Amino acid sequence: MSKTFREAWQQALYGPDGFYRRERPAAHFRTSVHASALFGQAIARLAGLVGLEVVVDVGAGSGELGAVLRAEGLDVVDIELDDVLPDRLSGLVVANEWLDNVPCEVVEWDDKGVPRYLLADLTPGPVVEGNDLQWLERWWPGAPGDRAEVGAARDQAWDDVVSRLLPGSLALAIDYGHVTSGRPSYGTLTGFRGGRECDPTPDGSCDITAHVALDSLAAAVHGHLTSQREALSHLGVSGRRPPLELAQTDPLRYLSELSSAGEAAELLDPSGLGGFGWVWTATGADTVRRAARALSA
Repeated sequence: MSKTFREAWQQALYGPDGFYRRERPAAHFRTSVHASALFGQAIARLAGLVGLEVVVDVGAGSGELGAVLRAEGLDVVDIELDDVLPDRLSGLVVANEWLDNVPCEVVEWDDKGVPRYLLADLTPGPVVEGNDLQWLERWWPGAPGDRAEVGAARDQAWDDVVSRLLPGSLALAIDYGHVTSGRPSYGTLTGFRGGRECDPTPDGSCDITAHVALDSLAAAVHGHLTSQREALSHLGVSGRRPPLELAQTDPLRYLSELSSAGEAAELLDPSGLGGFGWVWTATGADTVRRAARALSA
């Protein structure tokens, strides 16, 4: 039988000649880390408010987040995409735009309303059964012609991370995604190459990604879901422009604060990066209280 799209996706990104074996993510897409150092500074502020001195960056890419965090005086552990996770994790464990690159099954409902796995060429294959079918029925029911990405693989991947947390730790998954009330009827599967969106061809020539079912993810780890806009606002990121008077009294400071406000506005934009979801799970009553206070005060 032909490969499912998930199998082809896995090979295309992480196989011996896969996309992530050859390419730097920053050359193909832009994340909050690339938008502004304010993002990393806010993560550092969160660690401080919760009382954590170590940050574990899961799927660290080229280490851009780690560079900002180290400049803020934190110890950072970078875990690359192909690294084996330690048996136990402690501190603030962050996965920024990692789960959208965890391959998952892609399905389409046939004209009888039966969901079928899509094959590597995106043609319908076997009928969806078992845990994947249960996940669809709970989190993403569809109608004939609809398409969806089954989030069970992402839920399992993040649950595996959270299950390794030592007491007094905090896990934070940050990604673009959707919830049950706003699932797109034709899914979100797409590709990126050289900074431009492209067809998700699983041949290793492009990044392949799909949005994360954020509510399912939060439920899987008994986590809390908030938006990046809300979380960063609580952590002190503001897009407020400096007063015009400052341009006369201290023009260099004015330009610096104006630039910072522009970067903050991009991070907070609800139709862009600000619409990302933050799913957080803490271990230990004190850590839960501190995290809740930092992210929703």
